[in-house]
Amino acid sequence: MLCTRITNARIITMDPAGPAARELGIWRGRVVGLDEDVAGLSARRTLDLGGATVLPGFIDAHVHLAWAGLKAEAPSVAPSRRADDVLRVVAEAVAEAPVGGWVDFGGYDQRTLDRPLTATDLDAVSAGRKVYLGHLSGHACLVNSAILDGLPADVARADGFLAEGAMGAALKTRPPHSLTELASAIERAARTCRAEGITGCAEAGVGGRLIGHSPIEAAAYQLAHESGRLPLRVQLMVAADALHTVKAADEDATSRAIDLGLRSRFGEGTLSLGALKIFTDGGMMARTAALTSPYLGSDGSGQLMYEAEVLESTIVAGHLAGWQLAVHAIGDRALDVALDALEKAQKLSPRPEARHRIEHAGLVRPDQLPRLAALGVTVVIQPSFLRYYGDDYATVMGEDRADWLYRGRGFLDHGIRVAGSSDRPVANGAPLRAVQFMVERASESGRLIGPGEALTVEEALRAYTTEAARACHWETDAGSLAPGKRADLVVLGDDPRRVEVSRIGEIEVVRTFVEGDDTF
Repeated sequence: MLCTRITNARIITMDPAGPAARELGIWRGRVVGLDEDVAGLSARRTLDLGGATVLPGFIDAHVHLAWAGLKAEAPSVAPSRRADDVLRVVAEAVAEAPVGGWVDFGGYDQRTLDRPLTATDLDAVSAGRKVYLGHLSGHACLVNSAILDGLPADVARADGFLAEGAMGAALKTRPPHSLTELASAIERAARTCRAEGITGCAEAGVGGRLIGHSPIEAAAYQLAHESGRLPLRVQLMVAADALHTVKAADEDATSRAIDLGLRSRFGEGTLSLGALKIFTDGGMMARTAALTSPYLGSDGSGQLMYEAEVLESTIVAGHLAGWQLAVHAIGDRALDVALDALEKAQKLSPRPEARHRIEHAGLVRPDQLPRLAALGVTVVIQPSFLRYYGDDYATVMGEDRADWLYRGRGFLDHGIRVAGSSDRPVANGAPLRAVQFMVERASESGRLIGPGEALTVEEALRAYTTEAARACHWETDAGSLAPGKRADLVVLGDDPRRVEVSRIGEIEVVRTFVEGDDTF
């Protein structure tokens, strides 16, 4: 007897062997069969969907759940256009915090203000608290003097605006969040994901100085899982910061590891270890993404996170130790460094099925496309960045480079696999909106950015299903609806392939199943 039979549905399986169906059977969390294979079987529950569309559950290949959950509860200074409005929000919020305490704010973006803010401005409204304004990008912050005073002199900028490593130094002085607090934040963000049709995601870095919230952050995910508060499947990337030098047998080729030598693909089911996350540069909003030519109207061209030789050493060591690598590279200069290191790693120890990933690939020159293809890497892009930040990005790249931003067609035409993601909470995380933007290539102002890079709706859906599953080594269990696979699926109020492209992001997510369960 089936646990659930879904009938009268427009099922898009994303499985080339049987791309469409009207009926689907579920038993013990798995797809038993489709159409005639299950037509004669009895079921405990039958769901007549009245012609609604069913897709495999969406997979977001790059998110930050803990950060998203914490940010949702923290006071925000966005959207602000006037510096005085930001200071008013800070003054009101710090009044609720204990004297000497640390107060986090989200949504800071210096680009939109009528004048730049400084640590001195914050001091005037801090009332004896330590004030940290997190930048929208996650790559910078503005802090007051109470925080600056505790930093090394070589990173404590007088104006209080700290980027990348300097931001990391500030965060190290912050009292760590408790596991209970983090588990609640994770659950909060995960429930939002589930409501948007997401059934699995890759948490893009635990244990890192830039994106970590506790030295034992992974335990918060275990706590959320064990207490029944993790309503979707999560794969944890480990930040390279968490590796330490180890002495292993020479033949093991391992010089750096996390405790016990755990690496990618350890763990099963709802919570597991994924890739090793390695930062090579910063972000475009903070102007720290490393470019080969300066940002338009500026002498600056961003920065590498470390010297190129250090980054190469980390990437090669991770590869030799057997990790799948997720290399953060936004600027084209950073991508050159990543490609050089990955080519060296594969030459030293060929691993064709390593499935290394480039996270973001924000600016990719034409000459870099064949190199990406030859390495067999997956690019994990954020289509929503084009929508929400595309006007700014295209402006600072200039006409000569704007078409290279967050490519789509150029990747596929070179045989490069593309997985979809949001980088939540940096941008809106709804997959259907991202699918729309991958096809439209339009910013909020309506500006077309690299229109020749547009994908079809079908290709965009694949990026959020089969390709994202493969990027996480989940393709045998998820990403498509076929017998034996997990019954992870989303029911939509309309078919994204049949509506006007401009309406895709507004399609209702009716319900989401994880292993056949649609309650959460």
